[in-house]
Order: sequence, then C-alpha cells, then structure tokens
Amino acid sequence: MKLVIVESPTKAKTISKFLGKSFTVKSSYGHVRDLPKKEMGIDIENNFEPKYVIPDAARTRVAELKKIAARADEVILATDEDREGEAISWHLMSALKLEKSSPKRIVFHEITKTAIEKALQNPREIDLNLVDAQQARRVLDRLVGYELSPFLWKKIRRGLSAGRVQSVALRLIAEREREIEKFKSEAFWTVPLELKKKNNSENDKFQGELVEKNGEKIEQTATLKLFAGDYKTKKTILKNEKEAALIVKDLKNSEISVTDIQEKETLRSPAPPFTTSTLQQTAINTLGWSAKSTMMTAQKLYEQGFITYMRTDSVNLSMESMLAAKKIITKKFGKDYALENPRFFKNKSKGAQEAHEAIRPASVEKIPEDLKEKLETSQYKLYKLIWERMAASQMQPAVFDSVKVSIEAQNKKTGNRYALRASGSTIKFDGYLKAYSSRKNLEENMLPLLKTGEKLEIAQIETQEKSTPPPPRYTEASLVKVLEENGIGRPSTYAPTISTIIERKYVDKNEEKKLYPLEIGLVVNDLLVEHFPQIVDTGFTATLEEDFDQIAEGKKEWVPIIKNFYGPFHKNIESKVKTVKKEDFQEKLDRSCPECGGDLVVKFGRFGKFIACSNYPNCRYTEKTDSEKKLDEENAGNVCDKCGAPMVVKRGRFGAFLGCSKYPDCKNIQKIENKTGITCPQCQKGAIVEKKSKKGRTFYACNGYPDCKFALWNKPTGEKCPQCGSLMTYAAKEKTKCSSKECGYER
Repeated sequence: MKLVIVESPTKAKTISKFLGKSFTVKSSYGHVRDLPKKEMGIDIENNFEPKYVIPDAARTRVAELKKIAARADEVILATDEDREGEAISWHLMSALKLEKSSPKRIVFHEITKTAIEKALQNPREIDLNLVDAQQARRVLDRLVGYELSPFLWKKIRRGLSAGRVQSVALRLIAEREREIEKFKSEAFWTVPLELKKKNNSENDKFQGELVEKNGEKIEQTATLKLFAGDYKTKKTILKNEKEAALIVKDLKNSEISVTDIQEKETLRSPAPPFTTSTLQQTAINTLGWSAKSTMMTAQKLYEQGFITYMRTDSVNLSMESMLAAKKIITKKFGKDYALENPRFFKNKSKGAQEAHEAIRPASVEKIPEDLKEKLETSQYKLYKLIWERMAASQMQPAVFDSVKVSIEAQNKKTGNRYALRASGSTIKFDGYLKAYSSRKNLEENMLPLLKTGEKLEIAQIETQEKSTPPPPRYTEASLVKVLEENGIGRPSTYAPTISTIIERKYVDKNEEKKLYPLEIGLVVNDLLVEHFPQIVDTGFTATLEEDFDQIAEGKKEWVPIIKNFYGPFHKNIESKVKTVKKEDFQEKLDRSCPECGGDLVVKFGRFGKFIACSNYPNCRYTEKTDSEKKLDEENAGNVCDKCGAPMVVKRGRFGAFLGCSKYPDCKNIQKIENKTGITCPQCQKGAIVEKKSKKGRTFYACNGYPDCKFALWNKPTGEKCPQCGSLMTYAAKEKTKCSSKECGYER
C-alpha cells in the first residue's frame, strides 16, 4: 500500500478518484507543526533556531498518520507546490519520523488524472531552499510580532498586534486618509454641450467636447505626489462662472463647422489570464466579494479539480492548455474567433515566478454552463470568471471603427475661436469580447454621418460647477494592486493581510466598500511611523520579499538575513520601551478628577475609549466618553423580553450590545440597532436599521423582521424617487439611485 498525504480533505477526496486501490490518500489538515503559541519559540542565541511543536489540535491526526505510514510500502508527500506546501511536507517528514530518503515529494499545478500520474512518475526530494524561505518568513514575522505587539500593549492598550506586512497595509490606508484630509478642493466650471447637424432631425444629436479657446487648452492634468504612487486628476481651467457663461454665450452665437474627420480601425487585445492579484481585484470589482472570500472559493475549486493552483503571480499558460483552448473556442464561438498561434504574455509583476502558471480551468473543455448544477453559486460565478478570462486570452482582438471629428466654432462679433472635438466608436468585430466583456469595454458611441466643412449648431449647452476630487480611498482591489506594485507580500498574503487589519478594528469599510482607518488604527500607525519607520517602510518590506525569493532560489542563506534585521530592531525596541511614554498617546482633558484632583485623560480600553484619572493605579476613577453616554441615552428604556428588567448598554470584543441588568440571573442579550432614522416604506411601522449578513456584508432592513422582510443592500438617503416613489439609496461616485431595479432612476 502506498500512502499519499495532502493538506486538505477535499483535495484528498478528489485525488483518490484518480488513483487505484493500491493507494491510500490522507489529509494532514494543514500544518502538523508550528511555533508554540505561548512563547516566542526561537532560540536567538543559537542562529534563530525555531522550536517547533505539534499543536494539540493536530496530535490525534499525527498519531493516525504515523500508524498508517508505518504500514505503508511508500509514503508520498503531495502538498501544494508553493513554499508553504513544501514546508508542510518537511514538517510531516519530521512529525511522522520518516527517514530522509524514504518519502517521495510530488507536485502538480492542477488536480487532474494526467497531472497526478505525471507527478508520480517524476518524484523528487523536498526542496530545502523553499523550506528555508518559508521558515525565514515565519521566524521574521514571529520576531516582529512577539516583540512589537507587547510594546503596543504597554504604550496604547492590550490586545493590539503589529505585523510586518499588515503594518505597511495599515500605513497605506492611514496615509491616504491624511492625504484626503489635507487635500484642498478647487472649484472649476465646465461647459458640457450637445451638437447636431444643421436643420436636421433630433436623432442626429451627439456629444461635443470643448478643447481650446483661442489656442489655449481648456483642460489640464494635475498630478498629486502621494505616499504610494502618483494620482492624476483632470480639471478645467475655467476658474469662475462668469468666464464659463461668456463661453456659452459665445458658442450660442458662433458659426460651427467640421474641419477634419479621421477614421481608423483600432484593435483591442485581451488581458492576460488571472494571477492571484488580478483575480482578487476582478472578483472584488465585479462580484462585490472580499479578497478573503475570493480566495476561499478559489481554494475549493482547486481542491475539487476545477481550476489550477490559485496562488500564483505568473501569467504563463501551458502549451497544452492553449491548444485545448483553441479547439473549444472554435467549437463554441467559431473559427474566426480562434488564434492561429497561441498568445503569450509578459509578466509585469515584481518578483513573479515565471516557472509557475496562471490561474486557469484545469480542463478548458468544461465550459461553465455544463458545471452550473454541480457547483455552488459562488463557485460557479468564480469558475465562469476564470474560464472566460482564460478563453478570451487566446481569442482574436476586438476590432473597432473609430472616428475622431475636429470642429471649429468662431464668434465673428467677439473674435473668439473655439476648438471642439467629438469621438465615436462602433464594434466591427467583437473578438475576445464574445467570451469576456464588461460594460466598460462594450460601450459604443455612435456619431451621425458627417462631412468636412459641414455646418453644425448647438442643440444644448450649459455651465456646470465642479470641484477637483481628492485622491480616492483604497478599496480591497486597489489595495491589493498597490501592494503588488510595490512588491509588498506575495500572492498568498494579500487576503489574510486585509482580513487581519479589518478584524483587528484598525480599518473598516464604508457603504461604498472603501477602506478607511479607525481611530485606534491611526494611533497605532502614528506610533510605528515615528518610532519604527523601517517596519512600515514600503521599500524595506519589498527588499525583504526579494531576500526571501533569493533564499528560495538557493542564492542566499536565511540566518544572516534574520540576524541583520533582528540586531538593530531589538536594540530599537529596548530603547523605545524606556523613552516612549504611554501618556504621549492619551488625550488630556481640561478637567480634574472628582476623586483625587488629578488630570483626566482619554484612554484606549479593550472595548473602546474611556475617560480615566492620570494617577492610575493610585486613583481608579473612570467615566464614559460623551459618545458612550449618548449611546446609553439612545438605548434607555429598553426592557428585557425575558424577565422585564431594564436593559443596559454593555461592551464586548465585537462592540456594544444590550444586556439584562439582572445578569447573571438573566443572561439575555440584544443587538443595538444602528438606526438610519427612516421608516420602513413596506410596513410603515418598523424602522430601517443597519445589519450584517452572515458573510459580514452590511445591508439595511426593517427592524420588524420576520413580520416585515423589506431589505436593501445600499444605504437609503431618506428621499423618495421622483419617478416611482421608492426609496433613494447612496451609490458610487457620490451619486444616488432608486432602490427599485425596475425603475433605474439615478442622479
């Protein structure tokens, strides 16, 4: 009997289908050894030797695997092909007490019969360079977390954490918030206009754009230098309404004619197949998912054998998959859509592993529609996205007929000359868009048939006041993009990094799913930036990632890298423990303690801010902040529905809640409703309150549930739609839209 060990039970189940009765496939359920939880577990004096232990949760599993391995003729370690998978195999070898020459290590990029049989024919030894790279990251992150987190406990409050990559991600969000706060918006005016052919029908209207006045450009681009990259924004140089009004008056009384028409055929090529980063960004933007839920769904698809390995930064495709794609494209869409030769892509990602492969269907012949009944809804949506993107990457480019019209307007009375522009495009051949398209790349702008010298007239023109927009807050998608662009972390780290800073309550998401820092997050970031700048420096963090890559390639030893980092880091920690005072992070109030006369300060507690005496522990006076008192007032009068006693506001790790005042005799609790102040339009009795779905997504619903099941995903504004009377809701880009899908009103 041959024993095959993988890390996931789902993966074990899938692989067992492809192997005969002579194989037994078992799962380790992830790591079987790790650093201890209650101590650092690293021998700093002995070349940072890690002290690995078998966690209590894995002891039974290890004992079972050890018994089976003892009976097996051969042990085959088939964990994932990345550094983490290599380390799991290495730990299994030690935990199961396997001889170094005994176990065989196999890797495969996809869970298919062909891939597994090929891997079994080409076993190798465990790659200790990959193990060292994973171990170096684990040791470094433990050193940072184990020494920096207690420092935060002493100087701010207990329960905080700091990590090498998460602290940089927090800084990106915090710095962007500060840039938004400092941004000074400038008002400007635009002159949107609509043109039409002279003495012609209403159907010949088209949009025009004001480009120049007397040879001077109307629009200019401003570039803001930000913490992580530049932000460009266009603005019109019409700085006052009077100037805009004069242009409108001028154009209304101008002779307008077409001066030039340029027609050309343009090609639009498809994007590469997905990497971990681009898959997360696309799923966040198109499906509304989080990075974490995207990776969890992708993991399930991989383990069930539907897609290739989902942690990759390569855009390469195997020749076999590209040839298979050509066949299915010809069959499904027609031979005109298939490429004669495969299309290859060049990787732009920093430190990408070119030997790896992009995320693609394990078998492109399995089209999404055929799997709809076999997959969960979320799995089907993601598989469809992956299949379409990979198929599109091997299809013909889309062909557009593009038209650019130059127009001149001259007011003979004032002598002012204006350059206008109109552009349009139509799809001549949809190419890859047949398989993979979005609303953006399918948009067409039709222009009427125009001739050089043809006279035009204004159909509609007005002045509009606008203001220069501040740099945008990060979404999960844009944060993943900037982390990748700066070489911070690797594909496997993006999702857990973002999840950690949200779960730690350092950042949160608003209605538009934009990330913004919470107060405790800003305090932690400010401390790290001031006293540990190296830890939150993007360049330094990226350099460490490059070091890990070189360890994996066998070009560097891991111990010297850790030693070079730890010496100065530990020395700085020791110095800051003595010099940094907790009082530096406490807001002083202009009030005295009523019990001892000392200064009152605002402190951070485990469950939020509170007011306390600065003479603690000699004086233990505390009181609630104004916001906490307001919360108490808003929820006064609530009665326990089990015993009739008053309910009081209490605080726990997940925030404030209502608890019975007779606790512990009565342990009844209730959620505190985050009210919007809007009456439910359906039952006219309940109120619309903010709620959270099982997956943590915010929505708005009637508090009369289950009697009333009215609910909305977007936050209501309180206004009613002028067209249908439904509630208006907040939408992206500072717009509002009707909550009724049938109506579609937006402003």
